[in-house]
Amino acid sequence: MTRAFVFPGQGAQAIGMGRALAEAYPAARAVFDEVDAALGEKLSALIWEGSADALQLTANAQPALMATSIAAMRALAAEGVAVTSAAFVAGHSLGEYSALCAAGALSLADTARLLRLRGRAMQAAVPVGIGAMAALLGLDFEATEAVAAEAAQGEVCQAANDNDPAQVVVSGHKAAVERALDIAKARGAKRAILLPVSAPFHCALMQPAAEAMAEALADVVIAAPAVPLVANVRAAAVSDPALIRALLVEQVTGSVRWRESVLWMASQGVTEFVEVGAGKALSGMIRRIVKEAECRAVGTPEDVVALKG
Repeated sequence: MTRAFVFPGQGAQAIGMGRALAEAYPAARAVFDEVDAALGEKLSALIWEGSADALQLTANAQPALMATSIAAMRALAAEGVAVTSAAFVAGHSLGEYSALCAAGALSLADTARLLRLRGRAMQAAVPVGIGAMAALLGLDFEATEAVAAEAAQGEVCQAANDNDPAQVVVSGHKAAVERALDIAKARGAKRAILLPVSAPFHCALMQPAAEAMAEALADVVIAAPAVPLVANVRAAAVSDPALIRALLVEQVTGSVRWRESVLWMASQGVTEFVEVGAGKALSGMIRRIVKEAECRAVGTPEDVVALKG
């Protein structure tokens, strides 16, 4: 059985995530301690005992989700399950940073600082209320691209996340996204709903954030990952550090090609997808993309032991 480790993106966060791992595995606890030190604050206290509203803030959610994923990976490593037991790593949006950290391409401290900066830059790129995102259910990517093009009317409206065969997210100016809801329903979407997000991610409006990330990434050491990364904007494996650096910048304004990424991994023989960190959202998407895929989620000590089994 060929395995891939996959890492969740924003929306998977929950108060208390990773706490049981930290209590059961010193290596997992050390991850949260190192992230706290890198950020100069007790993010772990927010994750475990804070308010859901504070955790949902982009600048907090991104490093918090990464810390939880890496804590789970370190717990797996403590049980003898190495990242190199997989053929590939991949992550959904910010999860790409978790994947790179897990594969040794980025240090944990650098990853935490980059994600804090990324979260702040994405939030600052567009004033609150100007942008929006919406999920269109029951339309494929090509149909959604056509909806977005019609809805734009001189504003930004793009297919941002190609999550699975029946869920694509559009992003852009609020008025354009609202037009997309009506157009999508008229074209047969089962549901079209605005998402509770604080900014329009993965569209051209994020260009200021892409520039901020280009500047930040220029100063960070990126090594070749121990396992190839299936990149969001390429939906294919990459290992060259210079290319990874460029794709992380492109990813801020580019589409998350998750459906294509999963299909590509399946075409390379991957049959087991292990979702590492908070929640099980990716497992649900993967099952809708590759019905015969085996999906495992690892977010608790029990999950770690079960995978080792």
